[in-house]
Amino acid sequence: MPEPTTPRSVRIGPDERTGWSSERPRRDGAPPRPVDISVRARILRPSDRLRYSPGSLLLVVGAAASEPDRFAERVVEERGAVLSLARVLTLLDGRVSLDEIETRARELLDVAILKRLQAGQSVVVAIQGFDEPERERLVRLAHGEKRPRHLILIETSRDQVLEEERSGLDELRRALDAGELGRQGFQTVLRLGGNSLTELKRIVFQRPPPED
Repeated sequence: MPEPTTPRSVRIGPDERTGWSSERPRRDGAPPRPVDISVRARILRPSDRLRYSPGSLLLVVGAAASEPDRFAERVVEERGAVLSLARVLTLLDGRVSLDEIETRARELLDVAILKRLQAGQSVVVAIQGFDEPERERLVRLAHGEKRPRHLILIETSRDQVLEEERSGLDELRRALDAGELGRQGFQTVLRLGGNSLTELKRIVFQRPPPED
């Protein structure tokens, strides 16, 4: 009778032992994987008054023509909560050379946002344009401090949107309608346009009233 064969041994490399899971060891010198910031997002309905938890990060995003900074200044009740790159650029105008003013402004804005988040204060950031890496950078600041993250998209007519803004706006609309913004770390999202823009009178950062 033939001798029973012994099983072949197969050598598995250290980087293959856990397949494609997030626990798979990194190769020597490889940067660590980004922290997963995905959450389940809830789509809000327009209202005349919006309430978010104190200490939240709220991004108000829109085309330049929609003036998200002016909108935020009008509706946010908490004084000093609204920050924007445009405002920082204005403060640095004439003080910093043109070739480094935007980089310096972003650094100062991030410092101001992080300082407020670490102090448990609410932050509203008005963003002109639809750059996803910029949104992700700010969301990660809030995620690192375990703060809630929210987004409001301000709609405007197509003819007012700059050519360079359109692809980013279309992608943001698609992700919002598909319920995918939770993957970007936003816990609630809201789309405002037309009459809903003027009907919204106030954004407050307050805890809900206790139930009777």
